[in-house]
Amino acid sequence: MGENLLVLLGTFGPASVAVALVILGLLSQRLGAVTKTPPYYRWFYVAAGLVVSGVVFRLLTLGSGTGDLEMAYVLTFALGVSIGVAVAWKYWSWLFGERRG
Repeated sequence: MGENLLVLLGTFGPASVAVALVILGLLSQRLGAVTKTPPYYRWFYVAAGLVVSGVVFRLLTLGSGTGDLEMAYVLTFALGVSIGVAVAWKYWSWLFGERRG
């Protein structure tokens, strides 16, 4: 019982990453509309979907001890965060260039 509660509470962290990715998607959509950038922001929503699916896989492991679902959790979470970082770098890297000037 106690271990299942910890796993359940442990899903709040990845869920908050998914929320952050959605917020970045919304901000990037507005930035892209102003700067006429191609709609790469949609990839933030794909990344958030992958992270949420990882959270679902993690919740499915509550009652069972299957290693396949735990591996699916790790892979989908890592892929979602990697996509999010790549798209954030594409959209927001101009901030680093402004710092030098």
